[in-house]
Amino acid sequence: MKKALVYILSALPLVTMAQVDRSKAPAPAPAPAIKIGQPATFTLPNGLRVFVVTNRKIPQVSATLTLDMDGIVEGAKTGVSSIAGELLRRGTTTKSKAQLDEAIDFIGGSVSTSGMSASASSLKQHFPKVFSLMSEMILKPAFPASELEKVRTQSLSSLQQAKDNPSSIATNVANRLTYGKDHPYGDIETEETLKAITLADVRNYVSTYWKPNNAYLVFVGDITAAEAKALATTGLGTWKKGAVPKKEYAAPKAPQKTYIALVDRPASVQSQITFITPVELKPGAPEVIGVSVMSNILGGGFSGRLFATLREKYGFTYGAYSSITPNRLIGNFQASASVRNEKTDSAIGAFLGEFNRIRSEAIDETEVSRMKNYLSGSFARSLENPSTIAGFALNIARNHLPADYYQNYLKNLAAVTPQNVAQLANRYVQPGNLVVVIVGNAKQVAPGLEKYGEVRYFDVYGNPATAPSAAKKAAEGVTAQSVIEKAAAATANPESMSAVKDLSLNGTLSVMGQTLQMSEKMIVPSAYSSVVSMGGRAFQKQVMKGGTYSVEQRGQAEEADAGDKEEMNESAAFFLESYMLKKGGYTFTLSPDIEKVNGKDAYAVQVKTPAGRALTYYYDVTTGLKVKMSKEEDGPAGKMTVSTYYSDYKPFNGVMIPTKILLDQGQIKLEGTFTDIKVNSGLKESDIQ
Repeated sequence: MKKALVYILSALPLVTMAQVDRSKAPAPAPAPAIKIGQPATFTLPNGLRVFVVTNRKIPQVSATLTLDMDGIVEGAKTGVSSIAGELLRRGTTTKSKAQLDEAIDFIGGSVSTSGMSASASSLKQHFPKVFSLMSEMILKPAFPASELEKVRTQSLSSLQQAKDNPSSIATNVANRLTYGKDHPYGDIETEETLKAITLADVRNYVSTYWKPNNAYLVFVGDITAAEAKALATTGLGTWKKGAVPKKEYAAPKAPQKTYIALVDRPASVQSQITFITPVELKPGAPEVIGVSVMSNILGGGFSGRLFATLREKYGFTYGAYSSITPNRLIGNFQASASVRNEKTDSAIGAFLGEFNRIRSEAIDETEVSRMKNYLSGSFARSLENPSTIAGFALNIARNHLPADYYQNYLKNLAAVTPQNVAQLANRYVQPGNLVVVIVGNAKQVAPGLEKYGEVRYFDVYGNPATAPSAAKKAAEGVTAQSVIEKAAAATANPESMSAVKDLSLNGTLSVMGQTLQMSEKMIVPSAYSSVVSMGGRAFQKQVMKGGTYSVEQRGQAEEADAGDKEEMNESAAFFLESYMLKKGGYTFTLSPDIEKVNGKDAYAVQVKTPAGRALTYYYDVTTGLKVKMSKEEDGPAGKMTVSTYYSDYKPFNGVMIPTKILLDQGQIKLEGTFTDIKVNSGLKESDIQ
């Protein structure tokens, strides 16, 4: 009997399994009902609308004030809102910036301001103090003239870096061409607009738009509605309300035909590609959720089609993405990737192929279900963060959404079908009406692009520019050898060269607002040292003497490789061109095209060193002097070109020495100036350290 019972029990699972058809995916379960907590809300007499989300898990509180505006056209003063936001944090009528910093740091809090927002956070016990400081910044800003100049300098420095950042350039150009200069999203900061901003402009911006009836205040954390109301009333209750100008902007239109907007950046070894077009899609519109499913299928990261095609299938890029963003003024469709120069043409074709495929081919139910599951999970995880509840309430208020919009999100997401996705793809993905912004080396990437649309040229701010002119050719009889020989002769005549026994060069190196000291010493040709330091502390050091080589980075010794040793030998010889010619083992190749370096014609000579280093030296056609050196190095996003520029040559004991150098590392530039140069000062090997 026991054996029979075992047989029966063991057979039960087989019977159950036989009843399941595993060839078909189970039908999706109904969307789960969710209950989203509602924040407490109230409005102060001055019109400030307040939301409070109480969460007692951590004794911490934050408050964020946000202006209810989508931007304004600042025109000739573009940047005034961002500068105003910075200045709000830099002093009140009763406290200097230093006093504010000390008071906030003392209680371990944080306060930040921007052109359209302010926020404060701290532990609960200190929150009344930190909120009071934020309120004082809003109600009693001092706008010190000295701080304006500091902020302006920082903004100009950031702008200079952005002008060399392909991604920032692409964003500027895409915005200007998509929205136009008369739309808030087409405003672009330039040196001219930042320099034109005055304190009067800052005060006018804040007094015009920073009004309580034009703002929302959100509290999140260990705070009750009653406590929040008391703080808001005490801190911001005296804030005077007033009329805020509201301007209507014409909706930007998509281009009638797709065209290529090419920004020439000769130093680029990769092209930054951005597809963009405006779309009419308001937050909370019935199709927004379906558009999100479709957009993520197309280019929502690792699981998107663009990623699978451009990265996994063809290896054009590390990542390719797309998005469709709703907006109260105007939404947009965007897609982007950074690809190798030689793959630019192919990558654009692959993008357009995927845009057309999602419009024309039937979309599989499995693909849609997988994306809906992903979005459902992301939504559920977001609810774990109390600030999400506050964000939902703010979005409902700002965009006039139904009160149950987020309550019904999962139900509406579950209702999206493959047919919906296909319809939305045909409505919002328009391959024939795009601006295709490319920031890259025009000479390398432009050929062949015309098949995708008219090729137009623009500068880094989206202003029309002329196509790079056809390169001049090196004159008949000019060779790499003759260029190197002319450079050697231009640096010094043989008598002056042989008379040089030692050199020392001292100066400063400026990078990102910091000033470093730099020093080079050499006993020709046997010893060399290079030190970059700040306040007496060496950040980088190279030393070669007595046949030994050492390299230090931030105080840490590193092993000098063959390339390091070769480079130090060249530096110790000082007269590089003469050294390369005499040493042997160097190969020289002259580019047939004459290049422009700082507006002047220059010969480009590719040099392969005995240690295998590949460099390109550029020599002024007229003077023969070296004006630039470029080489490829490994960077965070792959290969990058690093260039060093040499200028302001001056004679020292019959030797022409550049007193200014510029090291261009893409986003970071280091500007060096030698202010103390000595030749034959009697250096000894003991001085090289």
